[in-house]
Amino acid sequence: MDRHIEAFLEMLAAERGAAGNTLVAYEADLTDFAAFCGARGVGVAGADADALRAWLASLTDAGFAARSAARKLSALRQFHRFLVAEGIRADDPTQLLDSPKLPRTLPKYLSEQEVDALLAAARARKPAQALLATAALETLYATGLRVSELLGLPRAALSGDAMLLMIKGKGGKERLVPLSQAAREAAAAMLAARKKPCRWLFAGRGGAAITRQGFALILKQVALDAGIEPARVSPHVLRHSFASHMLARGADLRSLQMLLGHADIATTQIYTHVLAERLQKLVQAHHPLADASSS
Repeated sequence: MDRHIEAFLEMLAAERGAAGNTLVAYEADLTDFAAFCGARGVGVAGADADALRAWLASLTDAGFAARSAARKLSALRQFHRFLVAEGIRADDPTQLLDSPKLPRTLPKYLSEQEVDALLAAARARKPAQALLATAALETLYATGLRVSELLGLPRAALSGDAMLLMIKGKGGKERLVPLSQAAREAAAAMLAARKKPCRWLFAGRGGAAITRQGFALILKQVALDAGIEPARVSPHVLRHSFASHMLARGADLRSLQMLLGHADIATTQIYTHVLAERLQKLVQAHHPLADASSS
């Protein structure tokens, strides 16, 4: 691995507390870029804007979607800011690059009735599976956690009658999220049935934390039981469902930003489609000319 890339990854881990998945993704993107530069006879720390544009163009030619290219460009931007900060180079060529235009897509989410059906299906599974599936789904939907945050919860996160969970999110940032009574009761029932003490709140066989793949399989099985197409159900869809339903019931964007752990409220604003729908219904229900315009 290039020494500058290695130093950059060490900085991300030590100073910013970057998650393991983030480090793996950045390493892959930057190693790919380094190989591209090497084929052109250029060092990764000495590439100019033309080299960066050529690399991005090669991604498009290779069939990468705009969103994937944008993620890779983000890794390059952070890497070059690091090089400038460390005095390795005097300029940042990524400042001369335009970000790929991303298609505007609304977050996919389930209706409240579909979430109710999922929870009912989870409770109806075999006893051992039902306890874990119900506790995980109740917690996920009640908090809007990322799947990594959910599966990384230690057993100690749920103690006594605690009504709040301390979550360690992206970049090691901590936040408090309230836990619903239904989620607390489901988790308590799951733990009461556990035969051996375990470090993790959501543990699989052998006491290890459930993997993403294992949890995805649980979701697929529950979705099938609920009569919902499994492709429409994922931990991130449930996170979107939590946010969309909260806004639809009157939550404000700033509070939602804190609950979701977004560093920038602009990220939370993807849910404004729900606000637009709510405002439209408000106008239709209360505007004096609403009845006249609809007749």
